[in-house]
Amino acid sequence: MGTSVFGEKEFLACCGSTKFAQEMASAAPFATYRQAVEAASDIWCNKVDVNVWLEAFAAHPEIGQAPSSTHKSPSSAQWSKGEQSTALATATDSTLQELYEAYTRYRQKFGFVFLICASGRSTPEILAELKKRYPNRPIVEFEIAAKEQMQITELRLSKLFTTEESDASKSREQWNADVSATVEEDRLSIIGSHLTAAAKAPVGLPSQILTRTRPPITTHILDVVRGCPAAGVEVLLEKWQSNNMRPVFGEMTRDCWIYEGSSTTDKDGRSGQLMGLVDALNPGVYRISFNTGKYYPDGFFPHVSIVFEVRESQKWEHFHVPLLLSPFSYSTYRGS
Repeated sequence: MGTSVFGEKEFLACCGSTKFAQEMASAAPFATYRQAVEAASDIWCNKVDVNVWLEAFAAHPEIGQAPSSTHKSPSSAQWSKGEQSTALATATDSTLQELYEAYTRYRQKFGFVFLICASGRSTPEILAELKKRYPNRPIVEFEIAAKEQMQITELRLSKLFTTEESDASKSREQWNADVSATVEEDRLSIIGSHLTAAAKAPVGLPSQILTRTRPPITTHILDVVRGCPAAGVEVLLEKWQSNNMRPVFGEMTRDCWIYEGSSTTDKDGRSGQLMGLVDALNPGVYRISFNTGKYYPDGFFPHVSIVFEVRESQKWEHFHVPLLLSPFSYSTYRGS
């Protein structure tokens, strides 16, 4: 059966390059999925230049991120959202932070995104693959990324043909409306990030390319006596603002602390969103305060405050400041 219903829009959902989609539309219709794959492979390897490869790489959103506002294909955007589900389901604060740091090093070295077709792989497995590929020479890694993109394209072409066979009686307009809803969310996991041209963003500042998926300051509370998360504790985040760049011991007056945000810990003891999603954190001194007296009415501490400093060189980093609490003691550390 021919695939006349497939045009540039559908092929763009399979591979985020306009030139590739145009070439596929010109070569269509395809009688079988295998014919489409053979044509795609020939176009990808022999009929387009490296700029087409880079455009396709850049179409993939970073894990945990929605596609950019310039994303060309609604269907591909929906696929990307589903394709990240396996990695996100296995991610922790620690593995996500390590993954973002590894992304940064990767972009610094190679100048393009990390791309992987990772069906059913967990975040730790993806991180391990990234570390394995990092020592490669740039020319070798570029070819590997192109092969990964071709695997992704093949899988998405398969989905197009599967949808066509099951929905043969539908009109083109109805197919376009339904295709996003019929995508299987566990087809594969794709990790990528938006490409920024070297002329626009110095390689030495890779963090400016990143977009956070969580606030730059977070916390959680662990009840070390009960051995469980502390839920329902009010948390307040403030920033020091005064003529003094940093507070002086004994002069930390209330009027100099500016409200940044607040929340209540959930069933896992996590604080939720204490501040907005910003790429660069304003350097300075911050204070997280916990209403521990309400949680432990008979405890020693009416409330607990943790004061810490974010330096200029650290403004791209993540600060996770947990509280380990008992009725008569507490401790903290900088986590990830």
